[in-house]
Amino acid sequence: MTNIVAIVGRPNVGKSTLFNRLTQTRHAIVSSEAGTTRDRQYGKCEWTGHEFSVIDTGGWVVNSDDIFEEEIRKQVALATDEADVILFLVDVENGLTDLDEHVASILRRTKKPVLLVANKTDNNELIYQSAEFYKLGLGDPYCISAMSGSGTGELLDEIIKLFPNDGKDDTDPNIPRFAVVGRPNVGKSSLVNAFIGEERHIVTDIAGTTRDSIYTRYDKFGFDFYLVDTAGIRRKNKVSEDLEFYSVMRSIRSIENSDVCILLIDATRGIEGQDLNIFSLIQRNQKSLVVVVNKWDLVPDKDVKVMKTMEEAIRNRMAPFVDFPIIFSSALTKQRIFRVLETAKEVYENRRRRVSTAKLNEEMLPLIEAFPPPSMKGKYIKVKYCMQLPEVRVPSFVFYANLPQYVKEPYRRFLENKLRERWNFTGCPINIFIRQK
Repeated sequence: MTNIVAIVGRPNVGKSTLFNRLTQTRHAIVSSEAGTTRDRQYGKCEWTGHEFSVIDTGGWVVNSDDIFEEEIRKQVALATDEADVILFLVDVENGLTDLDEHVASILRRTKKPVLLVANKTDNNELIYQSAEFYKLGLGDPYCISAMSGSGTGELLDEIIKLFPNDGKDDTDPNIPRFAVVGRPNVGKSSLVNAFIGEERHIVTDIAGTTRDSIYTRYDKFGFDFYLVDTAGIRRKNKVSEDLEFYSVMRSIRSIENSDVCILLIDATRGIEGQDLNIFSLIQRNQKSLVVVVNKWDLVPDKDVKVMKTMEEAIRNRMAPFVDFPIIFSSALTKQRIFRVLETAKEVYENRRRRVSTAKLNEEMLPLIEAFPPPSMKGKYIKVKYCMQLPEVRVPSFVFYANLPQYVKEPYRRFLENKLRERWNFTGCPINIFIRQK
């Protein structure tokens, strides 16, 4: 189970800089313009063997005084609702502002652990200035510099201590976990209800952790799996939220705790930016994928041509990963919902597929010999041997070559395509590693 840490605070206190520091990336958004890409503000952090997700809630507040506080209030309320630990960032250089006090008044009411983080503490003199933040009533401020990284180690140690149950759950690891994800109003609740239906007595709810992560066990008609943490199962919140940000926030935990993601797309609206954001989360977490075009009963001309056109549009938008099943269904009329479960089960089996080393070399080596990697700087690359890595969650293949550093991305994709042609890995990501022989 993955824990979530949210960074909150007013604009320009260094939330994105801290996000980049924790996730060891450089792509968090530092603009405070409305409508910035949401999925860029989500990343992974690893510290002392613990992996958790970090969310930068700031960066797209509308820049006008009357909406300012309202937008911040929404984001803070959302973060406190979904995260396990909240980092409240303040700026030592600018000191305490009305907006800081406004955010602190919301955070004091939450039951989640809140760490007050005084950023831009670049020297010892500035540490003394952090004393004014005791007025916020949120305990000792952690003095850090997100830019240089000083103080972030102690902060991370404290974050790890605050995680509930260390993210453990009591579900059976051998039973697949399917998550129904998608943007708001796409029919997630209806699909989940159609799955578990009236025969509630066969369904068991397992409350995994204190964080209210719920798994629903489904074991009828020859199926046995957990439905993970979907919007349809979890209690709806009273927060009046930014719907798009909320759907990504909810999706993060569902996706991370699942094996197969069932991504719902609204047939009446087609594929939208928010669908692609959630798709990129699924890819980043290397989860298997089944795309379900829901509300198919509302499409006026439902002939094969319309179906083909929509399928092509979806694959084009999600390229280069196009090897996943697409099902046209309706949760309301229960059209093809059984097929959704069958396909998700098949995709899960594909994820666990093992190819013997002998068979792999027999098929792939002649092919590599016929189409070798292009030579670089007058040197020829020879691939001598390949194998599938054992006991890895994602199908992963290693190709041993004399000059692995010269094998570029297009050739890796060529190898992946050839593997997919010969063995059924539909719906699953594949990792290709080139190693020194």
